[in-house]
Amino acid sequence: MPVVDLPSDQLRAYAGGAAIPADFSEFWDATIAEARAHPLDVRFEGVETLLPLIDTFDVTFAGFGGQPIKAWLHLPAGWDAQTLTHDAAGRLPRDAPPSTHDAAGRLPRDAPPSTHDAAGRLPAVVTYLGYSGGRGLPHQNTLWAQAGYAMLIMDSRGQGYGGQLGHTPDPHPSSGGNQYPGVMTRGLLSREDYYYRRIYADALRAIEAVQAHPAVDAARVVVQGVSQGGGLALAAAGLAAGRLDGVVGCLPDVPFLCDYPRALEVASTGPYPELERYLVRHRDHVEAALMTLPYFDAVNHARFARVPAYFSVALRDTTCPPSTVYAAFNRYGEEAARAGHAASSGESVEKSIEEYQFNNHEGGGEHHVARQLVWLRKRLV
Repeated sequence: MPVVDLPSDQLRAYAGGAAIPADFSEFWDATIAEARAHPLDVRFEGVETLLPLIDTFDVTFAGFGGQPIKAWLHLPAGWDAQTLTHDAAGRLPRDAPPSTHDAAGRLPRDAPPSTHDAAGRLPAVVTYLGYSGGRGLPHQNTLWAQAGYAMLIMDSRGQGYGGQLGHTPDPHPSSGGNQYPGVMTRGLLSREDYYYRRIYADALRAIEAVQAHPAVDAARVVVQGVSQGGGLALAAAGLAAGRLDGVVGCLPDVPFLCDYPRALEVASTGPYPELERYLVRHRDHVEAALMTLPYFDAVNHARFARVPAYFSVALRDTTCPPSTVYAAFNRYGEEAARAGHAASSGESVEKSIEEYQFNNHEGGGEHHVARQLVWLRKRLV
């Protein structure tokens, strides 16, 4: 398969063609304030999965417009939705499910370092989902909980029709308007009505939801996702900056929703062509659409992020072309550095990127997950 994008030297320096609107921050301040005008109203209900090492909860919280958003919360076994069953040292009770603990609830001497803080609380990973996918069934994805972290999987409103199933509708008037199949063009002609305004606000509220659980250390939350989930992670990291404390890392894999101008030129598969096909028919909507998209370009959100990030990019990706990923990577944290919110004034926010030279949109897959586990361990334990 031929190279699908820029030559490598140009690619790694590419910073994108997305312009940031003058009122970008004001628009998002108003959007988040509108979402927060509704009580979070988060609820955790225990679910039996027959996975003895994982405790799972069906989560509901108020997202954009106060609309109920579903999620799964997975915890290492032994935690309870109402009270912490671990003691102050993070040990399990004697009647905990079978595990590596001895009869007194102690870990063996060669056990890996505990992820608990001094109060016995866990760091959390908030996972956002790829395009068309939903949260799935409760047993399907428990990876980060297996590694010792609280794991919240946010359902994507109005999706869940491809990949894993979903349980959250998108009850907004624009859902019934003219659009190309999918969600990329839903409400496209107005920044107030565009689909991604709602799901970006949901993504920030999902962080607040996991922070509300008593098992979670609200000061140690990482946002993570693949493809659309990677774009949502970048948006969440950017929106959290100055608006929500506790986010300490971002893991965007082959992120979608980045550098729309470039993506519309070079992406040949996946959801970006939905925009093209819509505008082929609606020729008179081009100007309005191009006025809307910069507010939802994850490159613009990435500029404001203040926390360390570990990206991945696939150099033969035809769905999220590598130049669009590098645009987000190279812009990541630039506003934070300019404003003096990096490690020291004028320095860059810590970030790194892993390249997968021969891969398409599947990216690094299980190999990259192994690297992410190391990255998380170094920062959260």
